[in-house]
Amino acid sequence: MRQMLVAVLGLFVAVAASAAPFTWPGGAKAAVSLGYDDGLDSQLDHVIPELNRRGLRASFYVPINGPTLPGRQDAWKAAAAAGHELGNHSLFHGCSAKGPGREWVLPQRDLDRQMAAQVQEQVIAANTWLQALDGRVRRTFTPPCLDLQAGGQDYVAALRPQFVAYRAAGPGLVADTAQIDPYAMPVYFVEGWTGEQLIALVEKAASQGALVSLLFHGVGAEHLSVTREAHDQLLDHLARNKARFWTDSFVNIMENARRQAGR
Repeated sequence: MRQMLVAVLGLFVAVAASAAPFTWPGGAKAAVSLGYDDGLDSQLDHVIPELNRRGLRASFYVPINGPTLPGRQDAWKAAAAAGHELGNHSLFHGCSAKGPGREWVLPQRDLDRQMAAQVQEQVIAANTWLQALDGRVRRTFTPPCLDLQAGGQDYVAALRPQFVAYRAAGPGLVADTAQIDPYAMPVYFVEGWTGEQLIALVEKAASQGALVSLLFHGVGAEHLSVTREAHDQLLDHLARNKARFWTDSFVNIMENARRQAGR
């Protein structure tokens, strides 16, 4: 019994020792990742100019068959040159067609009808396409719809060497180094949120010294949108409080967090 207690105590001490609060650059209280999916016109026309005006950086997950490629390649190149991340969102934005609300998934894009190896090849090809735009080899991945299987098999695990991290889990804050799993990072879907709700979320992250990731789609237009007013209210809050919020691309935030966690 004594040996068992000693072993349990040792395990507790080891776990406690590995759980350390994050230290964000410049003494910031929280790391804020603003992510924008699907490569939409409103992101190029409104979001990126507003981010640039405030000196904030974000990540844009651009499917290669999205509505703004290849017609607006120069605009995406300019976004990357301004310090924003062009994240991987696959070639064709394939999702599972199962379940309510998935009627929009075309048969040829249905992950349930594809092999895992087939989807992996598409994701790697998207990396090559993005590298041709921004010249970078380090980036992050958001699986479309956060669906992690193709043909009933996990397709994302084998892709880990290709990426710094995934946004691939439900909402949550990551407040210490023991919590971090780079390939299952939580993200908040914020469609329809008000500016007050968005600000409350980043303030909650600051109260915990946490990393928080927000997922936007359309801003003032398109699908799963938030209003421009709500979005810009958040940006104004982050810009006014740069000493408290480190707002950067997800790849930069995750490289920093991984170093602190030793992963």
